Amino acid sequence: MDSKVKEARHEAWQHLQKLIKDVETAMLTTISGEDFLRSRPMITQETDDTGVLWFFTNDHQAKAQELEEDPRVNVSYSNPSANRYVSVSGLGEVVHDEEMKRKLWKPILKAWFPDGVDDPHLSLLKVYIEKAEFWDAPASTWVEVAGFAKALLTGKPYEASRQEHDTINLVDPSGLSQQT
Repeated sequence: MDSKVKEARHEAWQHLQKLIKDVETAMLTTISGEDFLRSRPMITQETDDTGVLWFFTNDHQAKAQELEEDPRVNVSYSNPSANRYVSVSGLGEVVHDEEMKRKLWKPILKAWFPDGVDDPHLSLLKVYIEKAEFWDAPASTWVEVAGFAKALLTGKPYEASRQEHDTINLVDPSGLSQQT
């Protein structure tokens, strides 16, 4: 991979991390054995520099079985007060990585995992990001209102700029965004 491609991927990943860093709880969607989508709230423990999201889970919960059958996942982040929304698509797997569990463990997690970091069923859900799409409205409500007013006056649909809406492709070798 040449340096321009690496740099583009790195910038895309940095931007995605910035978009989701302040969102405490995300919604993880898996595909169940009955071919329907199933979502549940999850707390992102870490985003690492390789394009991976880390979550704690139990290896005997339904999501572990669902990921074994079909690893495709979606993780949705929402920050309404900032008008920021992110949808991440990728592949998930349940892993037992004792070193990473200890690194990510926080005492507050005992509320969900009462047996602590030494629980043999405590595991990590590792999501390898392939693509992410985001909507990041302007910080100024007046800018947003002006854009909608212009659309109403001209009869042309409101179109978000690339700073407001774009797709980040972390699998594509170029790593470059493609607006949809």
